[in-house]
Amino acid sequence: MNAKRILNPAALLALALLAAACSPDSEEGMQTAKPEGAAMQTAKQLDDILARMTLEQKTLMVSGIGFNLPGAQGGGELPAKVPGAAGYTQPFPELGLPSVTLADGPAGLRIRPKRKGEQATYYATAFPIATAVAASWDLELAARVGEAMGRETLDYGVDVLLAPGLNLHRDPRGGRNFEYYSEDPLLTGKMAAAKVRGVQSQGVGATPKHYAANNQETSRNSLDTVVSERALRELYLRGFEIAVKEAEPWAIMSAYNKVNGVESSQHRELLTTVLRDEWGFTGVVMTDWFAGVADTPAQQRAGNELLMPGTDEGTAQLRAALEAGELTEATLDRNLRHILALALKSPAYKDYQYSNKPDLAGHAHIARAAAAEGIVLLKNEGSALPLAPGVRKVAAYGITSYDFISGGTGSGDVNEAYTVSLVEALETRGFALDAALQARYEAFIDTEKAKIPPKEQFWMPEVLPPEMPLDPQQVSAEAQNADIALITLGRISGEFQDRQLEADFYLTDAEQAMIATVSAAYRAAGKQVALILNVGNVVETVSWRAQVDAILVPWQGGQEAGNAVLDALTGAVNPSGKLPMTFPRVYDDAPAAKNFPGVKLADKPLRFLDFIEVMPMRVEYQEGIYVGYRHYDAFNVAPAYEFGHGLSYTSFAYSDLQLSAEKFAGSLTASIKITNTGKAAGKEIAQLYLAAPKGGMHKPVRELKGFAKTTALAPGESATLAFTLDPRSLASFHESRKAWIAAPGTYTVAIGASYRALHATTTFTLEKELAPEKALATLTPTHPLTELT
Repeated sequence: MNAKRILNPAALLALALLAAACSPDSEEGMQTAKPEGAAMQTAKQLDDILARMTLEQKTLMVSGIGFNLPGAQGGGELPAKVPGAAGYTQPFPELGLPSVTLADGPAGLRIRPKRKGEQATYYATAFPIATAVAASWDLELAARVGEAMGRETLDYGVDVLLAPGLNLHRDPRGGRNFEYYSEDPLLTGKMAAAKVRGVQSQGVGATPKHYAANNQETSRNSLDTVVSERALRELYLRGFEIAVKEAEPWAIMSAYNKVNGVESSQHRELLTTVLRDEWGFTGVVMTDWFAGVADTPAQQRAGNELLMPGTDEGTAQLRAALEAGELTEATLDRNLRHILALALKSPAYKDYQYSNKPDLAGHAHIARAAAAEGIVLLKNEGSALPLAPGVRKVAAYGITSYDFISGGTGSGDVNEAYTVSLVEALETRGFALDAALQARYEAFIDTEKAKIPPKEQFWMPEVLPPEMPLDPQQVSAEAQNADIALITLGRISGEFQDRQLEADFYLTDAEQAMIATVSAAYRAAGKQVALILNVGNVVETVSWRAQVDAILVPWQGGQEAGNAVLDALTGAVNPSGKLPMTFPRVYDDAPAAKNFPGVKLADKPLRFLDFIEVMPMRVEYQEGIYVGYRHYDAFNVAPAYEFGHGLSYTSFAYSDLQLSAEKFAGSLTASIKITNTGKAAGKEIAQLYLAAPKGGMHKPVRELKGFAKTTALAPGESATLAFTLDPRSLASFHESRKAWIAAPGTYTVAIGASYRALHATTTFTLEKELAPEKALATLTPTHPLTELT
């Protein structure tokens, strides 16, 4: 099978129609999508395969294979096709069914780079983390990153990418926030949908995860998330809904946690009623790895079709349930139709001759561009940046200047060939570094890394070396010879553990001392200091930001991060990123601070997979819908940097805000003119916020309902951006009426550069109540929940 046939749009459309037609959960879907021609033939294939499958084969087909662990499916034997892949479906050559390969990939394909007995390497491209891509607010960019990931997935023989992650940044301490896009569901959903479209344009599948309300790592395998139905639907499900409706992903991964007392992977209302009946999802639902193994029949009944990575115990449970009549073959067949439909459109089924030679050089260029687009300029006093043409001598402080962090750990990690650090980028472009300072840092890093003990378990988080102590007199001498000081602070997090407050959200004493020492010396010498945050998540800034002239946030920008940072420092790229989350002044200002990560439900932890201990816990989302920026204005809390904030090397004016109508009648378009009023070319991200009329349901002060990014505007150049509002843009979820409701009255449209930097406002009216959609599922928590209002 050649690549052109895999990528043929007509073939992909036919397969999408087939998937819709094969959904057993929606009679309407079967009536709407009438398969014809090739699609009809494939539908017959599904019938034929199911008719020929034994009950034994069916129980194996819904159970994957994946890890070499005791009790893993098939005795732990893995296919040799793609070493390092996360899992596979069961192959049945006698039925013409190959094994479908699944691999991790939030920031790039995660496979093993070295293979036994081979000299060749199989590195993948480390793209910027999801938070960095979201900070670009650029849907076309997200799609291009997805396309490159999808192509690499295809070229390495993988069929389904286990990405993107789109849980919300509920709390700054979330260990996997770097894998997720934002605190806002609209930005999250739009970015995820763009990435899914990009990945699947290459003929491989994408898997949005973790469905749903999986917003922390602490006790994730034994956590009960208690959340109101309104918060669920408006926030934690909304991003998934957008991704499903706008991008039609091949698969969805359910979460580890319970939602209101029910395991996510056994939650029929979430997996079938909401996902399929309300949203029209036609793909495969798979478990997170080893989730819900205590009751695999319940997963099958709920509509969680593919059990990953499969265990002998889980398969035995299915067989026993079938014999006892607690699970029917008809349910297995219903679930298998989704798995088989995915298998039949996979590259493996089409015998795609993958090359194992992706365009790593070309993808590195995309990674660099994406990293640069997501860089956020938080502060820039005295025009410290971009670096003036005469600035050539640089003193680099902070261990991360020399050892950049490309991304987080765990399944969001990538095995890339290299990561460009800040000092490497500076050297490549001819800047003169303080050689003695560099030598001290490199020796210190080597010494401190040697002290870090090896991990006892593969899943344990990475440990960074401490910050190097500085001699004030030595720094003063360095300040006399350098043109500018660059300080880099680094953070890393990943699976299995949430962040700590001390030495993570807050800076260490050594880091505070470094900033104070460098700032004092360089300001005394009349020199400037720029600080770079090589982070995947929020850190406290208020206690130290006055000591530096500029703050640049490149996040964890993937393997080309250092080059992208220097592009921004020099002005080769004008920073245009905006914060996809709020930076609080102190942790206690964060909306979930009082109830994160929850309360313990037992005196001692349980064993999970025989090598991980988990503590049963319950977390109550008492903040309700007031997550992120929705919280700060509602409760009169000032942030350090607001949602959507980001500076530029130029300036922009907003003018000529117009609405397509004064009264809302089904839809409404707002347009705004953006003019570059500065002296440098640059891009601007305009954000539309909507405020509802007073009365009725309590609502946030305003909510993000649209965003758009200009192309690079030359000084004096203008562009007009347009935003469309639909009934759901106005509506909130009414729990007792089980419907989305928009109250009549006057709505205020505000467009600006951030949540608080609003430059143009206008109003429109809704004459009578709208109820655009009814809900079919009831998701009310059974545990008492007291929400803040």
